[in-house]
Amino acid sequence: MELLKGKKGLITGVLNDKSIAWAVARTAVNEGAGIVMTNTPVAVRLGQTKELARQLDCPLIEADATSIDDLDRLVSETMDHFGGKFDFVLHSIGTSVNIRKHHPYNDIDYSLMDKTLDISALSFHKLLQTLYKKDALNEWGSVVALTYIAADRAVSGYNDMADAKALLQSITRNFGVIYGSEKHVRINTVSQSPTATTAGSGIDGMDKMLEWADKVSPLGNASAQDCANYVCTLFSDLTRMVTMQNLYHDGGFSTTAVPPSPIG
Repeated sequence: MELLKGKKGLITGVLNDKSIAWAVARTAVNEGAGIVMTNTPVAVRLGQTKELARQLDCPLIEADATSIDDLDRLVSETMDHFGGKFDFVLHSIGTSVNIRKHHPYNDIDYSLMDKTLDISALSFHKLLQTLYKKDALNEWGSVVALTYIAADRAVSGYNDMADAKALLQSITRNFGVIYGSEKHVRINTVSQSPTATTAGSGIDGMDKMLEWADKVSPLGNASAQDCANYVCTLFSDLTRMVTMQNLYHDGGFSTTAVPPSPIG
């Protein structure tokens, strides 16, 4: 549909063909956008990001989203590539070492929790602040971050990632006021169905959660490609008056009366 024809954007967190960011990158290009992709050096080495960059003929810039210096370089190089400001950004970054090491929420390693919050939430503030200070986004630009219903409801097994996603949504609201009123840039989060990504695979009971949510949701679980399609509408001019919202993309799961989660 060429929904993003002429637009330019930065996609973070592209790892492999299971990642939502991978689907967003492909869909944005198919809709006419030019993109730059980024992930950490370790993720680029271990993932398939280089392969997708070749397929889409787009730059891949390695950067650590927790590092202000790396983000400054990332945004500057992205602006250099596009010859100026760009139009949209996807934040698709998150991990919890506590989950990977099976530390329960009531016996958490706080040093690891600091890393969870820094990588999964504070990186969003750092990215927004860098974009804002460098005046990197065009007027009516759009920034989208991926979140999950555990930010709003108790979901057993989601551990400190739930706290990180709640912080992510708070950053969306508070930075959204500033960026919207001063630059007409909109910031939203998309709360996606449980999705079988590499990051999600580390959560105990994720298979049961996927099956359960698919049965409970009136429309079933939304796939990564469904999410990518929705995110691209938020990058487009069709949603230019939508900002500071947490937008559920979960087949109706979030508003369906259900029993407690079977995880954990």
